[in-house]
Amino acid sequence: MSKIKIRVLPRSSKNEVVGEMADGTLKIKLTAPPVDGKANDALIKLLADYFDKPKNKIKIAAGATNKNKTIELSD
Repeated sequence: MSKIKIRVLPRSSKNEVVGEMADGTLKIKLTAPPVDGKANDALIKLLADYFDKPKNKIKIAAGATNKNKTIELSD
C-alpha cells in the first residue's frame, strides 16, 4: 500500500492531474464543487483512471474535508 499527498482545486474548468508541486504533492483540478462529497467522488474516479486501478483500491486516508488530502493506494 502506498500513500500520496494530493492538493485539490475544486470548481476548475476541467478534471485533470496538473502535476507535481515542489514538495512532491500531486496537484489535481476538479470540476465538482466541494459539497456533499462530490469533489471527493470525482477525485477517486480521476485517480482510478490515472493510476489504472479500480475505485475500491483508492481511499482518502486523511483530509476528506480539506483541499490537502492523503490518498492510500492498495495493491
